Amino acid sequence: MSLAEIACPIPDIAPADMDGAIAAARAAVGLPVGSRVVAAMSGGVDSTVVAGLLHKAGYDVVGVTLQLYDHGAALKKKGACCAGQDIHDARLAAETLGIPHYVLDYESRFRDAVIDQFADSYLRGHTPVPCIRCNQTVKFRDLLDVARDLGAAAMATGHYVRRAEAGGRVQMRKAIDHSRDQSYFLFATTPAQLDYLRFPLADLEKPQVRGVAAELGLRIAAKPDSQDICFVPSGDYRTLIDKLRPQGRQAGQIVHMDGRVLGAHEGVTDYTIGQRRGLNVAVGEPLFVTKLEPETRRVVVGPREALLTASLVLEETNWLGDEASMEAAADAQAPVLARVRSTRQPSPARLARGDDGVRVVFDLGEEGVAPGQACALYDPADPDRLLGGGFIRETTPVV
Repeated sequence: MSLAEIACPIPDIAPADMDGAIAAARAAVGLPVGSRVVAAMSGGVDSTVVAGLLHKAGYDVVGVTLQLYDHGAALKKKGACCAGQDIHDARLAAETLGIPHYVLDYESRFRDAVIDQFADSYLRGHTPVPCIRCNQTVKFRDLLDVARDLGAAAMATGHYVRRAEAGGRVQMRKAIDHSRDQSYFLFATTPAQLDYLRFPLADLEKPQVRGVAAELGLRIAAKPDSQDICFVPSGDYRTLIDKLRPQGRQAGQIVHMDGRVLGAHEGVTDYTIGQRRGLNVAVGEPLFVTKLEPETRRVVVGPREALLTASLVLEETNWLGDEASMEAAADAQAPVLARVRSTRQPSPARLARGDDGVRVVFDLGEEGVAPGQACALYDPADPDRLLGGGFIRETTPVV
C-alpha cells in the first residue's frame, strides 16, 4: 500500500525508511534472528508496527491482544484500546502480516487491578493514573508470564522508550522523540521485567511509524491515537465512579482554606487537585482545589499560589538501578529530576529520608501535585535515564 492509497491520510504520515526501521528493530531486540518474540498488540498503530517490523526482521512473532473490558460505547469508538474495534484491528493486522494471534480474556484481572483501584482512589480524594497500574500489573506482570509460557525469548511493546545496557545493567531511557516519551508511565517496571522487555520504536518518531504501517500494508496507518482513559471512552469518568462506588455521591461543603464556607458540592469524587472550572463559587478571585477531605466531605479551595508543593512522600517505590545505591542516595539527599505529570518537564529536586518514607524535596516548588499520581525520577547527570519513582502518598505545601 502506498501513502496515496490510504483512504483517510492525515498530515503526520512520513515516508518510511524500511531498511533503517528494520535494522533499528533488530538492534532493539538484540536476539538472534529466528528467536520467538511475543508482540503485545493493542490494535493501535504503534504496537501493530512493532509486530510488523519484528516479522520483517526475521523473528518468530506471536501477537497477543488482551480483552480488558467490554463497554458498549467502547465497541463503537475508535481509539479505545483493548476492546471491540481494536481487537478486530489487531486480528486483521495479524492476518495481513501472516503471524499467529491470540486474544486473552483478562477482564476480571483488569477490573481488580485497574478499574476498582481507579474508583477507590477517587473515594480517597486521590488522582489515579490507571495506565501505570495497567502496565504495572496486567501488561508487565501477567502478560509477561504468558509470553514465557509461549516460549518467547522476549516480549515487545509499542511504548516510546529506550532499553539500553550499560555497566552490566539494563536501563530505561527516554525515546528519541521526547514529545512521545512514555517513560513516566513505566516507572514501575522492575529490573527483571526490563530484562525481558523490548521497545523497537525507540528510534522512530510517530510520523515515521505511520509511514512504516503504510508500507506494511496495514489499514491502521491513519488510525487516530487513543485520547481517553481506555475503559472510559466517553471521557466521563465521574459517571463510572458513581456506578461503581455510589457511596462517593455525598453532598458536602466547598470551603476556602481560610475557613470560609463558599458553597456546596454533590460529591468529592467530582473534584481533583488543581481544578478551577466547575467550582460554582465566586469570591472575586480565581480559586483552585487545593485539598480534598473525603472523611469530612469537604473540598478546600484557595488561590493558585496555594497549589505550590514543597515536597512529597513516595510509596510503592521502584528503582531501576542498584536499589542499595538509590536508598543510599536518599540518605545522602542526592539531586534528582522529578516528573509529577506526563505532560510536564522534570523539575530539580533532592531525595530525602524521613520516618514516613522516601521524600522528594523540590528546589523551587512544584505546582498541582496530587496524591495518587506518580512521580518519576531521572538522573540530573543523564536526564534521559529513568531511575525509578513511586506513587505520591502525601504532599507538603510551600509555606
